[in-house]
Amino acid sequence: MAVWKLDRLARSLKDLVEIVQDLHDRNIGFKSLTESIDTTSSGGRLVFRIFGALAEFEHDLIQERTIVGLQAARARGRKGGRKPALSNSDIRKAVAMLSDPKITKTETAIHFGVTSTTLNASLKRLGLADLPRFCVIIIS
Repeated sequence: MAVWKLDRLARSLKDLVEIVQDLHDRNIGFKSLTESIDTTSSGGRLVFRIFGALAEFEHDLIQERTIVGLQAARARGRKGGRKPALSNSDIRKAVAMLSDPKITKTETAIHFGVTSTTLNASLKRLGLADLPRFCVIIIS
């Protein structure tokens, strides 16, 4: 069996070792084209396990760095995720449009260049999603 890279075969070192061991038990050789690993010999199996361990180590380091980076960003007052599609002033304008019984939510969403789902989520963000459809709202 041949694969392009070790990380294409399995998600973790444990999975990788189990798959290659299963292949070995069935007398099937394994070859990684990029890493030039051939597990038909004991030396190849050793190199395979070392490469697998290094790949898992690298994955863990990336995960740890990501978590530390997110924590540092939060400490600086940043939070992740996309910026809202509609600003608070856009939402106030949308509410004003929706107070007219002739204008639908779909029309309002199209006017602001968003989907109805985004409009509803924006209204919900400001606590305006459950208001009666045709009421006058004053938002300061």
